[in-house]
Amino acid sequence: MLVVQNSRFLSIVSSVSVKSSKFSVCHKTVMEVEVKLRLPNSDSHQKLSNLLSPFHVKTFVQENFFFDTPHATLASAYSALRLRFYNLDSHSVLSLKSKPKLSQGISRVQELEEPISPEVARSCVANPRELLGLPTPSVIMKKVREEFGVDELVCLGGFRNVRGVYDWKGLKLELDETIYEFGVSYEIECETTEPERDRRLIEGLLEENGIVYKYSDINKFAVFRSGKLPAA
Repeated sequence: MLVVQNSRFLSIVSSVSVKSSKFSVCHKTVMEVEVKLRLPNSDSHQKLSNLLSPFHVKTFVQENFFFDTPHATLASAYSALRLRFYNLDSHSVLSLKSKPKLSQGISRVQELEEPISPEVARSCVANPRELLGLPTPSVIMKKVREEFGVDELVCLGGFRNVRGVYDWKGLKLELDETIYEFGVSYEIECETTEPERDRRLIEGLLEENGIVYKYSDINKFAVFRSGKLPAA
């Protein structure tokens, strides 16, 4: 079970407004395309954060919990069922991601998202079976039950993420500090409809400022499941 104990995480939570914001939530399956570049350490993350500070829009503190059957039915079908909480319990989202592909720093994944009340979501973390019988209709859970044949769920645990959002040259850049039980990783992401072009723009920003990076070759859920950070 994920327990918030990291002092940096707690200090960021206290400094971020928990006022509810408008979130974009998809009620039908879409193809999410993102540029994902991995930063080697906290120094690189801090340098990029300082560089982008004039373009800062907001910061989210996220908690992510994942669910599957005891026999990993969803993972075997290359799918992940997630509950995400924003800024403690100001907002929460249920999502189902399927068939991820990540190559040369460009991620493509089928995604379906729905809002869910934080109170109901917290109860589902404590008792995962409640996800299968949510009080309001859920397209996601209908899909999980009917297409994947799921009739039992367990909570796998999860990780925390501090996400800085920046509006830079018309791109929405997301700078992540991801806190796992086994370590911390750093990444910059950008959702896009022109991934090759935008990857070049972000690479140019990093290279011009001497910030070392690599193409991400494994997503956060896969890192969590592996129990170890990606090789440097």
